[in-house]
Amino acid sequence: MVKYYSTRGHKEGITFDDIILSGVAPDNGLYLPDSTTIESLTYLTQEDLSYEDFVKTIFISLDKASAKYLDNLSIYPGFQNSPEPVLKDLDNKTMVMELFHGPTKSFKDYALQPLGAIADKRLSEISEKGLVIVATSGDTGSAAINAVKDSENIDIVVLHPENKISEYQRKQMTSVIKENVLNIAVKGSYDDCQKIAKELLAKNPFKRKIISLNSINWLRILGQVSYYVWLTKQFTSPINVSIPSGNFGNAYSAWFGRKNKLPINEIFCSTNINDVLRRFIESGELKPNITQPSLSPSMDIQIPSSLERLIYDLEGDTSEFYEELLNYSKASLSDVSINKLQSIFSSNTFTDEMISQEIANLSKDFGDIFDPHSVTSIRMALDNKSSIPTVAIATADPEKFSNAITTVIPSYKNVELNANEEFSVLNNNYEEITATILEYFK
Repeated sequence: MVKYYSTRGHKEGITFDDIILSGVAPDNGLYLPDSTTIESLTYLTQEDLSYEDFVKTIFISLDKASAKYLDNLSIYPGFQNSPEPVLKDLDNKTMVMELFHGPTKSFKDYALQPLGAIADKRLSEISEKGLVIVATSGDTGSAAINAVKDSENIDIVVLHPENKISEYQRKQMTSVIKENVLNIAVKGSYDDCQKIAKELLAKNPFKRKIISLNSINWLRILGQVSYYVWLTKQFTSPINVSIPSGNFGNAYSAWFGRKNKLPINEIFCSTNINDVLRRFIESGELKPNITQPSLSPSMDIQIPSSLERLIYDLEGDTSEFYEELLNYSKASLSDVSINKLQSIFSSNTFTDEMISQEIANLSKDFGDIFDPHSVTSIRMALDNKSSIPTVAIATADPEKFSNAITTVIPSYKNVELNANEEFSVLNNNYEEITATILEYFK
């Protein structure tokens, strides 16, 4: 039986039943499996399986305990068409994997649809009603809402930073007006939202089961590992992957696959002006700055949550690392870990001006328009000197960021969502936000 343990050393392991509804561990660490191996997945073939059934076999291979939840369960209920990713050629060694053809036009649908379905089934099984707490830098919120909005067992609270996501992203969330959905705009940054979400998860002032649908939940990682398994099956030799990186869940999923024998060679992590990941990869030092708003808001993050799992894989128990970060606002890896990190990961920073230019350049060179996040990963893929094929991950439909695109491509249709909205604007204050949630779901 696979058990899951905290990155910060908490000794009590939990099972798959528990991991479904988990957030942070009691010591504020993140859960990782103790003995999971996906070596067997390298020998699996999709054959006549649909993408959905193939993903189910991946989940079961990772943890056999998941099988009871997947039987007769639709794990991609929101997809109108097949959820199989779309793989397109750019040049003779560069491809793009489009992951934005789901219900909310974001790659987040690939992990949140299964997580929402499995969590709902688990809550029904134990006759409890859960409360989802989500912090979002743009796309996670709408994907999480879509995954649970019709559930009778789940209420959801989404925290987003006020005026720091695109209008389209905001309306995708705030136009879902249902009794089980509460949207809150926090006067602060995404990191402020994430801090409050983690505090709510740790303290649980609501006397009910609290669930995280952020990438701190291990099932989010499983859903994303699955499309990297699928991706490697499309090639007969190893590949590189290039990923626009914010909270690091997508990049960690590629790393987890690589660590467990998937033929992934290098992992490129593009960043915007909030380039804490680039600096971390280049120096081994995690040193957050003040978050700056950008054209690519899903990457406006200074403390990437899922990075903790990578640090654990490199160094073991992360308690001292995060205590150092808390006390000194910076923390460093050992030299050995830095060398290993840099042998696999590389990163570039893209300013808003560079992003705008890349939107124009890629449209001119290839006839395709990509969103402000995806252009960064595509440029890194195109510029790398490796002879190994490189797949760039396109994470969002460009129409979600049409305002940014029309400034450089005036002919692009500016897509707006005309919908009524309902959300609260609150201070960056734990007590105020807690009181609002308690009042709404009383």
